Amino acid sequence: MAAETTDLDDLRARAERWLDDDPDPADRDELRAVLAGLPGSAPELADRFAGPLAFGTAGLRGPLRAGPNGMNLAVVTQAAAGLVGWLADQGGEGPLVIGYDARRGSLAFAERTAQVATGAGRQALLLPRPLPTPVLAFAVRHLGAVAGVMVTASHNPPQDNGYKVYLGAQLGGELGAGAQIVPPADAGIEAAIRAVGPLAQVPLGPPGQVLGDDLVAGYVERAAAVVDPAGPRDLKVAYTPLHGVGAAVLTAAFARAGFATPGVVPEQAEPDPAFPTVSFPNPEEPGAVDKLVALAGSTGADIAIANDPDADRCAVAVPVDGTWRMLRGDEVGVLLADHLMRRGVTGLYATTIVSSTLLRAMAAARGLPYDETLTGFKWIVRAGGGREPLVFGYEEALGYCVAPEHVRDKDGITAALTVAELAAGLKAEGRTLTDRLDELAAEFGVHHTDQLSVRVEDLRVIADGMARIRAATPTALLGRPVTEVSDLLPEADVVILRTDAARVVIRPSGTEPKLKAYLEVVEPVTDGDVPSARRRAHALVTELRNEIAAALGL
Repeated sequence: MAAETTDLDDLRARAERWLDDDPDPADRDELRAVLAGLPGSAPELADRFAGPLAFGTAGLRGPLRAGPNGMNLAVVTQAAAGLVGWLADQGGEGPLVIGYDARRGSLAFAERTAQVATGAGRQALLLPRPLPTPVLAFAVRHLGAVAGVMVTASHNPPQDNGYKVYLGAQLGGELGAGAQIVPPADAGIEAAIRAVGPLAQVPLGPPGQVLGDDLVAGYVERAAAVVDPAGPRDLKVAYTPLHGVGAAVLTAAFARAGFATPGVVPEQAEPDPAFPTVSFPNPEEPGAVDKLVALAGSTGADIAIANDPDADRCAVAVPVDGTWRMLRGDEVGVLLADHLMRRGVTGLYATTIVSSTLLRAMAAARGLPYDETLTGFKWIVRAGGGREPLVFGYEEALGYCVAPEHVRDKDGITAALTVAELAAGLKAEGRTLTDRLDELAAEFGVHHTDQLSVRVEDLRVIADGMARIRAATPTALLGRPVTEVSDLLPEADVVILRTDAARVVIRPSGTEPKLKAYLEVVEPVTDGDVPSARRRAHALVTELRNEIAAALGL
């Protein structure tokens, strides 16, 4: 009992010290209410003070709440001060450009970042309104900024927000110009953040310069340029931004490229931080695109497109036998790659270790360079180490980079335009996206991918699963011997299993409390019978999912 009392007294003292330094009156009131609930509120208070919100290669991301283990004005002030200090220590010169989405707190966090930058004597440039993440990535390159900050939690739940950092060419090099940070920059920034003293001593300057719409117009113009101006344009598109910030920019880009304005799901057209019509604002989640496919069906659309709330991801659905089917990220990825290859785009094609191996087979057959990276676009855009110019990269989580010289990150706007270009060209020939997928399957075999994804409340479930697969690694999958086992520790917490016809990649999610297993079965096509090969592959993947779930103890 004495030990528990001492722990509670220590926790209370830490909270009181935080209160003395917190610049936000509303957050101070929130934390005082938690303190007033002691001892019953001790678990909540302990969670808020479980440690500082870690600054990793994706920056910060967490729930909006007072305390060091949350996204709030105090944490953002400290992060901004650490970042600005690190930029100065590295000799970085030039402006810091700042973007933000429409989530709760995003504008305030962006404005505070600008004040910290100007208070340190650095120019701060704010995007003119809530805008997609790819616009910020574009702005870093376009404006020659030393770095960029994007305040967003992408497709996370409504209660979250986040803080992503991009470097310009000066500190990130040409490969990393306008790309998300990678080690050792993340560790350096994290150390600088932890070295920040009392927040009352962080100088705050003026609010910075708000950029004009010419920056957005520049992005739209460059985005529209990714498609052939002479190509077919007869295509009816249904679209949703999922209550995010993508609609205005995407519709402008479609118009600039000569496409008809997509029909937009009216209930989801405007930014809304509550995301009221979806349980989870991620187009990969069940039910998230129900309103989109309903609109597509009722309007006779040729394809349906969804962006996630910050519009850096792109989901595509197509009509099949009177219903609508969401294409997997791997399917969209290989469709885009194949389209660019057929257009004669030469250079490096890249994806990640968890994506389908079909892109590798396509590049080899067509004599094009290929590379595979760890998950995340921070790695994809650096694929090949600069030995070959990157022309296309994708990850299975609906992320696509079709114009790395334009945006060196995933970009849901340019991906949507390129999908529309491909679909319109196929429509002019009386064919569809699924027809093209069947052609690729006939040539390279059916590469059927799927996921086993388990969301957890207790993070120990993830650690236990990874430990179990390492301690008792399967020696066979689908009745075939495992021919290769790759354990990527300590570089990454990833285990890869391969047979002659299957592959499994197991890892914790980098952004959510999930344990993921990425499954792939390659099934040859006999006598051109793609449907039969697809049925066999689907059955095998289902069996493989059950085997891996058992191996992980799930």
